[in-house]
Amino acid sequence: MKFYSRKLIKPGDLNANDTLFGGQLLKWIDEEAGIYAMTRLDTTRVVTKFMSEINFVSSARQADVIEIGLEFLSIGRTSITFRCEVRNLFTKKIIISIEKLVFVSVDENLKSLPHGKTLADIESKAQIKI
Repeated sequence: MKFYSRKLIKPGDLNANDTLFGGQLLKWIDEEAGIYAMTRLDTTRVVTKFMSEINFVSSARQADVIEIGLEFLSIGRTSITFRCEVRNLFTKKIIISIEKLVFVSVDENLKSLPHGKTLADIESKAQIKI
């Protein structure tokens, strides 16, 4: 798993318990995974299709720095699938894990569209630092 982005937890990211609001974290994950899908499929036309069970393992507090990690799992005719982990940058303690995130390539009418990529295309992209 490679960790692609980091976020500083600020007061506006907290819930009523002064810990990281889960909705904010899911927003960051969806954005990061969407960008990852775009870079692998060479298109900005992707949408989130599916997120598997979300496991909140621990929390983060104000001033913590978290990092979002993604790992390629598979590719379909119109889709691409990843696994995600978010951890505390300094302690490496896992905050959340999502076993499956699926993104689908779409046309201008938001209908699924074959992306034309192969496993070899995705693996060669993985060798390039994005």
